[in-house]
Amino acid sequence: MGRIKDIRPLKWTGESLLLLDQRKLPLKEEWVECRTYECVARAVEDMVVRGAPAIGVVAAYGVVLGAKELKEKVKSYVDFKAKLELIINRLAATRPTAVNLFWALKRMKKIVEAGQSIDDIVAALETEAVNIEKQDVETNRKIGFYGAELLSSREVILTHCNTGALATAGYGTALGVVRAAVEMGKEITVYVDETRPYLQGARLTAWELQQEGIPYYLITDNMAGWFMSLGEITCIIVGADRIARNGDTANKIGTYSLSVLAKEHGIPFYIAAPTSTFDLSISNGVEIPIEERNPEEVLYCHCKNCRIAPYGAKVKNPAFDVTPHENITGIITEKGVITSPNEENIVEFFSKA
Repeated sequence: MGRIKDIRPLKWTGESLLLLDQRKLPLKEEWVECRTYECVARAVEDMVVRGAPAIGVVAAYGVVLGAKELKEKVKSYVDFKAKLELIINRLAATRPTAVNLFWALKRMKKIVEAGQSIDDIVAALETEAVNIEKQDVETNRKIGFYGAELLSSREVILTHCNTGALATAGYGTALGVVRAAVEMGKEITVYVDETRPYLQGARLTAWELQQEGIPYYLITDNMAGWFMSLGEITCIIVGADRIARNGDTANKIGTYSLSVLAKEHGIPFYIAAPTSTFDLSISNGVEIPIEERNPEEVLYCHCKNCRIAPYGAKVKNPAFDVTPHENITGIITEKGVITSPNEENIVEFFSKA
């Protein structure tokens, strides 16, 4: 089965950034046009676009838009660079957990620091943002290849959140593994959990799989353990927002629970993520900042916009949790697979990569 549709969540026009509004999917396909860096920042904060790799790419284009705005307003090279740094800081403050955001902005900052004139910097920033987008798609395809090699000719894969084309510049990480396996002719069925409270699985992953004709079942989050006990799930593949030096991995809330269930039932549990998702500056998952999101995401049904909890209910809404490396069978990257991830294996992997 070949790929049916080339799904991309963003389009760069040269003057603006078009973002597929993921808040409206799967019922509507609407695009948001961003002509300013502030529009990009708010789009990231408001979940118009989400997914660690996609956020990094979008932030890079946000820097380009900011630089073009400044080019029309300032005359001084020194003033331009100072104000552009503030723009980069604004974009960096949008989502604290996904390290790809800071990785991409670091690349853009190096361009600014090396520039010799305003015109040169603006042109170089745009080139770099386009390169980051292209490299993300290429990286995802490599992740897909390495991941698909791990799978048998027939697999039933449980996914969590959305790790497909919508979460990246295209193709996807964990869902990219599914795509690659299907392209290899393997028989793949996907169990898609809803991924509450924002329902990225029900709204986005199911939509992507349906677009491409890949068979799937949608289940509620609390059904996963039961289906594992029945032997209906053979493998779990999820994405990541940040991976510590010892392999502890931050991903969408609920991932940790799935890893515990997988360990109990002897099911392989894989992380699929680019090497840019590793944060080797932190030793373990305790050091990963966890974003706390708006309580309304829990208090209200996302699609119908109706309240589902009593007035006065107190809410905790962490967007991510941390899966300990002991629960992870392997981390699939664009440079190969790190099996039994721990600090020693990861450091050795990066020394050779």
